[in-house]
This record gives sequence, structure tokens and C-alpha cells, in this order.
Amino acid sequence: MQTSAPDTHTDLRDALRALCAQFPPEYHRKFGEGETYPEEFVDALTREGWLAAMIPEEYGGSGLGLTEASIIMEEANRCGANAGHFHGQMYNMGTLLRHGSDAQKQKYLPGIASGELRLQSMAVTEPTTGTDTTKLKTTAVKKGDRYVINGQKVWISRIQHSDLMILLARTTPLSEVKKKSQGLSIFMVDLKEAIGNGMEVRPIANMPGHETNEVFFDNLEIPAENLIGTEGRGFYHILDGLNAERTLIAAECIGDGYWFVDKARAYAGDRVVFDRPIGQNQGVQFPIARSYVNIEAANLMRFEACRRFDAGLDCGAQANMAKLLASEASWEAANACIQTHGGFGFAREYDVERKFREARLYQVAPISTNLILSYVAEHILGMPRSF
Repeated sequence: MQTSAPDTHTDLRDALRALCAQFPPEYHRKFGEGETYPEEFVDALTREGWLAAMIPEEYGGSGLGLTEASIIMEEANRCGANAGHFHGQMYNMGTLLRHGSDAQKQKYLPGIASGELRLQSMAVTEPTTGTDTTKLKTTAVKKGDRYVINGQKVWISRIQHSDLMILLARTTPLSEVKKKSQGLSIFMVDLKEAIGNGMEVRPIANMPGHETNEVFFDNLEIPAENLIGTEGRGFYHILDGLNAERTLIAAECIGDGYWFVDKARAYAGDRVVFDRPIGQNQGVQFPIARSYVNIEAANLMRFEACRRFDAGLDCGAQANMAKLLASEASWEAANACIQTHGGFGFAREYDVERKFREARLYQVAPISTNLILSYVAEHILGMPRSF
């Protein structure tokens, strides 16, 4: 299937597809069914350097941009995998790279690049505040050469398959800051030291079978040297990472969208009812064609967000719009695909129901469609703030 977006990364795509071909649909299917983790696939991506794409060469990475990282995420999903198992490392390490000290970069980045360390987890969301990040209630109080952490997080993914976690906590009470975005700080948490020593993890069973958890902090002590960047500036430090996250999620949704379209058109061509392929019927053709059109449009916005990010330009608007367009296009394609397959779309052996469940997540995470629309209304169209 040809795409209209100009592509100068055919070598990158070919190499990724060759690796992904070693992990056929039944491999990914068993992890979807068992809600387990594809260690071999993630290890292969790590070994070949794909998960170190955005780490500079001086630390053992490839020194590539968000554009290339997004293609890696897209191709993983397009081959039938779920990049949600490992995408965290792509955007989490950016916070360390941009705002960490030289000592922190030297300590962590070479190990992340080699695969010795995994930085797959970021703890921001809380049960009572959700996306209202500036009102989060987890606190970090400095006592001597340590910070003491208390609070709770929710929907924190990949903790059980990570060595390190980035934590956002309030170091100055909300009542003592001039702007609610001030007084938040970022910390690197060594999970092996923290779990069982003031940090408790409780898995959450969920629809897509994605490893995610509740986390409880009860006087967890972490070294003061684990503070990333400037105390009180954590909210601003993390913003670039959130733009990268939304762009990468958009790329994953685009990969899913192409997967659904390919799957639907192939089945529509093979399935014969009333002595003709069902794909000959416009009632079957048009939803698939419409899905493809919308995926292509979202793809262009994804590459614009990547271009601006890699050029050091503000890309908040493009990242948010790419995520919205791509998540809606992939969900439209998912529905068209399952409808094309009819009853067989619900059979696990066709993989459609698994990818259908995975695609639905991105209408909600990492930021909901309505909040993106609020952002566009306020920050781009200049309309009054709605909340």
C-alpha cells in the first residue's frame, strides 16, 4: 500500500520490517491473550539500537531525531506489535537528556543505550487530579541529603519491566507559589531500591492488557542528587517530553491505522459472499477508503510535529493535533476493519479484536480528545479558558 507522504527513510523502514518479521502475529497474540510482556521483542529492538535512537552518539545512542523515533513506533505497530510495551523509553529519556546534569547523563544514558538499564516509566498522573497536573498531591520534602516522597500515582506503566522511573512531585506547597505550575520537581527513582522500601506497586487489570499500575509512596527516601534539573521547575522541564510523547503516540496510531486498512482490504478481497468479493461492494469499500484518507492526513501532521521538534521550534499545537487526528483515524480504521471481518473480527486468531482494544486507548491516553480541543480553542484560537 502506497502512502502520499514523502518518505526519505526507506532504509530505516526496511531494517525495522526485517526485524519485526522475526516476530509473527502469533508471537504478539500470545502476549495479548496472557497480558504478559514481549521480552524477546523488546530485547531485539534494544540490541539493534532502535530504542536508543534519540540518545546522542557520545552516550552510545544513534543521535537521531523525533522523526526517526516516530517511524520506529509506527513500524512496530504496523507489523502487529504494541509499541505501548516500550515507547516510554523514547520520550522519558528526553527529560534526562535536556535537563539532567552531566553526571546524571554519564551515569544513566550509556546503560539505557546498551539495554543494561530500562527507563520505561514516568509517574505523573494521580487518582484525584488526573490531567490537572499542577494540583498533584504527591510531595517531596528535602531532609538533609535526601528527599522524602509521600503520595499516590495511578496508570503508571511498565514499572515491572523497568529499572528507572521519572517521578513528578510537589516540592513547594501550592499555597506558597505565585503560579500553580511552579513548585513541582522531577526525580529519577531507582526502582530496585525503591520498591519495598517506601514504594508499593499494585497492577491494574485493563482492557488492552497493557502493564499499568497504582503506586503508593510512604516515606520513600531518594538521594538529593536524583533531582533532575532545577527544583520547582519540573513542570516546565517535562513539557517537551510530553510533546514528544504525543507525537510518538500519533505515529503508533498511524501504524495501527495502516495495519487495520491492510487487514480490511485483504479480507474484503478474499471473502466471497453472494458469488462476489465483499470488497466489490461500495458499502464495504468506502469506510476502508475513508479511513485511509484520514490516516494519510494525520500522517502529514505527525511529520510536521516531528519537523518542528527536531528543529528546536515550538511544536505543542502540532503534537496535540497530530495525536488527536491520528487517534481518531486509527479508531475509525479499527471499526471499519472489525465491521469488514464480521464475526471473524471477534476471533482472536485474526488479531483484529486485540488491535481494536489497543487502538481505543488513545482516545483517552496520554491526553483525552476533549483536552486537546480545549488546548486548540484557548492557545491557538484565542478563545476564553474553559477550566
